[in-house]
Amino acid sequence: MEWVTVRFAGGPADGTARELPAAPGGGPPRRWVLSSSPDGPPEQPGVDHLYELRPQQEADGCWTMSFVRSDPVGMTE
Repeated sequence: MEWVTVRFAGGPADGTARELPAAPGGGPPRRWVLSSSPDGPPEQPGVDHLYELRPQQEADGCWTMSFVRSDPVGMTE
């Protein structure tokens, strides 16, 4: 499996770089959901953070994904 480096812009992951699995064609997936789960009781569900790919690769080889919105876990799918 191929991997690509993506930097997240905005939202809770702002400035974070991660390796994501490459989509067909070698680029990153068009959308990515980062999930966070609080350490609290089960009645407090976590949050999904939706990011979308920016169309161009940066000069340093990273791709950038921009924050779109946050939803309760499972609502983004």
